[in-house]
Amino acid sequence: MCLIIFSYKMHPKYPLVLAANRDEYYERPTAPAAFWDDAPYLLAGRDLREGGTWLGVTKKGRIAALTNYRNPSGLKQGAPSRGLLVSSYLRSRDDPPAYLSKLNATAGRYNGFSMLVGNPQHLYYTSNFGRTMELAPGLYGLSNRLLDTPWPKVEKGKKALGAILAGGDDPNPDHIFRFLSDRTVPEDADLPDTGIDRNWERILSSIFIQSPGYGTRSSNVILVDAKNRLTFIERVFTGENSDLWLTTKFEFRLHPDNADETIK
Repeated sequence: MCLIIFSYKMHPKYPLVLAANRDEYYERPTAPAAFWDDAPYLLAGRDLREGGTWLGVTKKGRIAALTNYRNPSGLKQGAPSRGLLVSSYLRSRDDPPAYLSKLNATAGRYNGFSMLVGNPQHLYYTSNFGRTMELAPGLYGLSNRLLDTPWPKVEKGKKALGAILAGGDDPNPDHIFRFLSDRTVPEDADLPDTGIDRNWERILSSIFIQSPGYGTRSSNVILVDAKNRLTFIERVFTGENSDLWLTTKFEFRLHPDNADETIK
């Protein structure tokens, strides 16, 4: 993922509302979101080159998502795939603190990343360029830096999601996908300086990225309501013509170990 905007324990009906865009080279082989044959409880897209994922959930309520930390001068050749960090948490039986404790011991092997792990009751953030913390209720944004680094796309996304949720009604996924498709490029004076060519800073600065060879490959909306019902919607964009997409929707009830089994 290259942009994640989420509301955590802020909405009266939905403790988690998450919106995300995945940016990647168009040539990189990818499977759309589905329950995995080798892990049928795990719902995620899949990187067919390395086998990991960038965003996923499980039927027991595990949630994980990852963005790359843009640091071209520190790029490690031959580093393990960061997408395996997401799939390893989703497959694990460790609680989030135990998983993160193990991850902190090996995080330096990976190229830069920021990661969300947890469940609708307890959500954590970590980065191998920053600290690990359990998140308090709030509205958050994450791109290719640290949590809530105020890049234009992050601030714009938080403002848009906050406005959608402000009325307290059920969030409309179409409205969320609408802001995820925003191609507006900020003014040069507002661009971050991450050590890449200025033209690439412009290209990568919009919420939805479109360029020859690289861009937003998919958008996701995840909603978890107060009765542990999860909705997972994915729009996969077909090649470089990103005005065409395929939409898939999954809805199911989570069964966390501590769930009230009388909830219907």
